[in-house]
Amino acid sequence: MRVIATAGHVDHGKSTLVRALSGINPDRLEEEKRRGLTIVLGFAWMELAMPDGTTASVSIVDVPGHIDFIKNMLAGVGSVDAALLVIAADEGVMPQTREHLAILDLLALPDGVVALTKVDLVDEPEWLELVELDIHDILAGTCLEGAPIVRVSAETGAGLEALRCALAGRLTALPPARDRGRPRLPIDRIFSQPGFGTIVTGTLSDGGFGVGEAVEVLPDGPSGRVRALQSHKQSIERAFPGSRVAMNLSGVATDGVRRGQVVVVPGSLRATRLLDVSFRLLADAPKALLHNLAVDFFSGAAETPAHARLLATEELLPGEEGWLQLRLERPVLVAAGDRFILRQPSPSVTLGGGEILDPHPRRRYRRFDPAVADKLETLALGRPDEIVLQSLEREPLVSEQELIAASGLDKAVAGAAIGQLLEDGLAKGLDERRVLISGSAYQQVVAEMQQILGHFHGQSPLRLGMPRGEVRSRLRVVGAAGVRRELPQRVFGALVMQAEADGMVAGDESTVRLPSHTVLYSSDQQRSVDRALRAYAAAPFSPPNSIETVKLLNGDEELLESLVERGILARLPGSVLFRAEDFGAAAAMIVEQARAEGRITLADVRDLLATSRKYAQALLEELDSRRITRRVGDERVLLGGEQ
Repeated sequence: MRVIATAGHVDHGKSTLVRALSGINPDRLEEEKRRGLTIVLGFAWMELAMPDGTTASVSIVDVPGHIDFIKNMLAGVGSVDAALLVIAADEGVMPQTREHLAILDLLALPDGVVALTKVDLVDEPEWLELVELDIHDILAGTCLEGAPIVRVSAETGAGLEALRCALAGRLTALPPARDRGRPRLPIDRIFSQPGFGTIVTGTLSDGGFGVGEAVEVLPDGPSGRVRALQSHKQSIERAFPGSRVAMNLSGVATDGVRRGQVVVVPGSLRATRLLDVSFRLLADAPKALLHNLAVDFFSGAAETPAHARLLATEELLPGEEGWLQLRLERPVLVAAGDRFILRQPSPSVTLGGGEILDPHPRRRYRRFDPAVADKLETLALGRPDEIVLQSLEREPLVSEQELIAASGLDKAVAGAAIGQLLEDGLAKGLDERRVLISGSAYQQVVAEMQQILGHFHGQSPLRLGMPRGEVRSRLRVVGAAGVRRELPQRVFGALVMQAEADGMVAGDESTVRLPSHTVLYSSDQQRSVDRALRAYAAAPFSPPNSIETVKLLNGDEELLESLVERGILARLPGSVLFRAEDFGAAAAMIVEQARAEGRITLADVRDLLATSRKYAQALLEELDSRRITRRVGDERVLLGGEQ
């Protein structure tokens, strides 16, 4: 699911356009409907036909455009995939248009589309062309540079289908919402319904919530449980990142939560009142940003007064960027990588914005400290765990030293990030952490191994498992530039060991199998096995050879291999077969005589077991290979403690 947000000057037709696209009136309050003015956030949704022929459900957050309601606008665009910037053709670019665009750019929205509305009110084509040129000028250098401009009329329906196609095209190009296993639902609306109790809404990020799961509301909020979930008025059992969600909370009073708080998994995140950030002061900001300036901080649906501490300069001039440490008046719940906006409290105006680098700095920094600047420079490259993970996903089988070098990060920072990725399960350490593999590559290669094993079990149901060498030769891991390469033997062994620990495969020294696989003989097969084993029992030290055994098994060579794999028969050198218990008895007799005599010969074994030279030789060679005996000329002596 994708989420788009409207933006634009008051009375440029945002809500009317949303209603035309979706059939839903996003204005909920009577005052909004009476005045034709969006005061609080409105919500709608629509189905979009995507370029690949599929249909996608898209949420729409309709934000206020009037200057008095700019704070609601900030709450609406904090967690969306793309913007729908609405500009009326009869008025063109207006002051609120520029401010909304600046906010979209500061929040680094991935993409967007411009809707040139009310084209039915303009009779002069030249005017529309001038307006479009003006739009291109203001988009230059922003996150919406190059965005398509679509002429539409919500009243006549002209251009609506083209607008839908443009939105679908932009949304298709975006990567899927990231699931970090750490869900957050910033609360932007709270209400109650008889028989249900408290309901909160927001745009879900970083993970999913399921019905019945325990949750807590931060900062300073209550704990409860997910009673029910809805998306687009449809009940769902689980909500996924990137979706608009209504969450019914049990055990939580409506007056116990407020907008700006965040629903999280208990213990997964904590609130903060001190932030390290990168910040850009808008080029048209009214004045320079001075140290310790009082500001209003906005991130997601949260807002709080704050003071901005300049860390590396005396002042920040319009258009400049710098490092800030923000001291918040009230705690907020944010994560590294989140975007934020700072506004001047009075007169209210947007100053700039940036990215949260560290949501939990350990202390208030001393200004002009080079070590602090170096740390923030590193964090500004991206979250260390994200940088390391991206390096690991490009080349999934590397040593820790190679990964640190590839990340370009400080050794200590990268090492800590690797530790965090391993703890979070986003990376796996194989062969006692000599080799690292990304969690996604691990899942891919294990899933491929399971598929290979499943096919093998289907083709050879009597085999206990697939030979390890055969599995490795068919298994590939996707590395840089999509190149698929074979796993080195040691890494393959470590991978199988990890997959066994995770319960995804099972195996022994020679084979690998699916944990669910069991060998079951048919009644006919079991009768032939019993017949063969009776023949072995009748001549324990001169048993049937391989050809004779296959005949006893009704010509079923796979059944013979099954008996060997299961350890019922032991295969010795020279294609000699013994029942496992007969081999054990023969070995014990040979060891006993060798211990008594100090040595033993092939002829001794032949006479001891009343067997032929072929069987005696096979037994001695097997004992040599198991390092029980050692050949010295024509004799064998015991090794180790057997003497």
